[in-house]
Amino acid sequence: MLDVNNITDSKAKQMRYDIAYLKMAMEWAKLSHCTRKQVGALIVKDEMVISDGYNGTPTGFENCCEDDQGYTKWYVLHAEANAILKVAKSTNSCVGATLYLTLSPCRECSKLIHQAGITRLVYMNRYKDISGLEFLDRAGVEVVQIESVDE
Repeated sequence: MLDVNNITDSKAKQMRYDIAYLKMAMEWAKLSHCTRKQVGALIVKDEMVISDGYNGTPTGFENCCEDDQGYTKWYVLHAEANAILKVAKSTNSCVGATLYLTLSPCRECSKLIHQAGITRLVYMNRYKDISGLEFLDRAGVEVVQIESVDE
């Protein structure tokens, strides 16, 4: 027999974890040297953080993300791309993982998220172009927005 209380408890527990991981992603975003947007990412699998990332320039490049006119340099990596690339260099796998983001993904990163095997995305703020979210929905990735993590 299905216990309705367990469903509620399970959802409440998941929400508590989602908020905690989003708070961690917010802390990672603060490490970004970008002035226009600071974005943080966390990849969680089997209740363990397997990767993290924030938007910034590739290893070995200057930290400044914007050019003299204030535009983002073309080679700046997005937070989710950095987190996925860290997993690629490890023995871990993103298959079945949840990605936590402080800003919803762009269309390019959405392709990486899907191809990496991430099955769930939890994000806070919505990016102006929602085509990435639409792509992930079409790809069968569970997408959840939690706008406020204050408790």
